[in-house]
Amino acid sequence: MSRASRKLSAEVADSPESGESSKSLWGGHLEGGWSWQAFRSRAAIWWTILRISIEERLVYRGDFALGTLMRFLPIVTQIFLWGAVFSAIEATAGSSQVAGYSYRDFIAYYLLTMLSRAFSSMPGLASGIARSIRDGTVKKYLIQPVDMLGFLLLYRVAHKLVYYLVAAGPFALVFYLCRGFFPGWPDPLTLAAFVASLGMAFLLGFFLEATLGMIGFWFLEVSSLLFVYMLFSYFFSGHMFPIDMLPGILGTIVHALPLQYLAYFPSAVFLGKVTGPALAWGLATQLGWVVFFIVASRRTFHLGVRRYSGFGG
Repeated sequence: MSRASRKLSAEVADSPESGESSKSLWGGHLEGGWSWQAFRSRAAIWWTILRISIEERLVYRGDFALGTLMRFLPIVTQIFLWGAVFSAIEATAGSSQVAGYSYRDFIAYYLLTMLSRAFSSMPGLASGIARSIRDGTVKKYLIQPVDMLGFLLLYRVAHKLVYYLVAAGPFALVFYLCRGFFPGWPDPLTLAAFVASLGMAFLLGFFLEATLGMIGFWFLEVSSLLFVYMLFSYFFSGHMFPIDMLPGILGTIVHALPLQYLAYFPSAVFLGKVTGPALAWGLATQLGWVVFFIVASRRTFHLGVRRYSGFGG
């Protein structure tokens, strides 16, 4: 990201849109009102950031492909593990389902959560923001005509675009080999809802972690807090097991958290576990959480910058 930042700084500095007017444009404040020229100036900065970020991420295309294939290896363990669990349940209780999930549903669910988490996971985002605040490198976003959240969002978009371009092969191979665990393609409406939930999972994951990273304006070290968040996220996002399995009040609380929309909800939508009014309500709630964390991240950044101080050369 530092390499992309350096290239961006050079290109923006040489562009006619640099200066105070561009700073107000990119930061979201248009002193002279909205105009077509203002939109073109902002779009030019967006495109520059996205293009440079894509160029940088393409350097790691081999790592993306190999890493994606390796991440699917644990699914072999899950196949044998849950096969043994369901065999034991069927032998003792005479039931072939757990919380409405059959053995095949479980395996399909795990594959889909890997896909969902590939959209919503933002490795190093919160810790990177906190580190830039602590070591002072955040100042580049305060003195240059570049908005920090906008830059980081476009950088992550570039990362995901390159990642899926390279990882499409490994994903297709694994899903083809495991096609027998899926009941088939859902209807077009469910498929559209699944794609929409994946897109919102990306936005929710980004702005949620960005908000957590902004805590670095108030605390010198936030690594312990981020570790606790990652631990809770792993369990309560549904990455480890379907949260339908959680009983009573615990299940109710977890279903009320935004974490379920990072992995569980898109997977459940594809498998047809969420339908009808529940599906519409789930998508609306997910959108509400996205808007909430967009506002929260902007607000915490604004308040954090007001108390931020930098010293030295």
